[in-house]
Amino acid sequence: MRRGAKQPTPQLRVIGGQWRGRKLQFPDRQGLRPTGDRIRETLFNWLGPHLRNAKCLDLFAGSGALGIEALSRGAAHCDFVDADREAANTVSHHLNTLNATNSSSVSCDMAERYLRQTEDKWDIVFIDPPFDARLGMSTLTLLASSDRLAEASRVYFETSRSQPEPVPERLYDVLREKTTGDVCYRLLSPR
Repeated sequence: MRRGAKQPTPQLRVIGGQWRGRKLQFPDRQGLRPTGDRIRETLFNWLGPHLRNAKCLDLFAGSGALGIEALSRGAAHCDFVDADREAANTVSHHLNTLNATNSSSVSCDMAERYLRQTEDKWDIVFIDPPFDARLGMSTLTLLASSDRLAEASRVYFETSRSQPEPVPERLYDVLREKTTGDVCYRLLSPR
């Protein structure tokens, strides 16, 4: 790219369902890295039988890629939570553009505070915190201990491959696990 040229705006592509192929722009923020297409494809193959009419939570939503993909593929509702105001506003904008405001909510809040204040329960929870923040283990523990998971729920947990965070084994079974590049991703079932 030539000097002084404007950087292209980052975007993600919805890869399945009713919005397949739609491209959505998101803010170029440090630590904001949408889950890649290959990983999302694998994840939603794993979630296939659990997705229809599911109530989802996209914690550390960032670009909203996981929750938007879930809605596109038949989830009934998704709550998006991110502490970054610009990211939350961008997710709200995307949901408005997709006419999905009736099947979603967006909160600008810290994940831990949100989980402590809500009374909701979810069928599917996406946990994809910034890798360097090391928030995965504490979030998984709080989620399991706060009675926020519906019966037969699934939890997706994404972390760095080079510095993976452990799963609290007394609280979850690892159903699936895979790595792609520097991403380690797991599908969990609460015990």
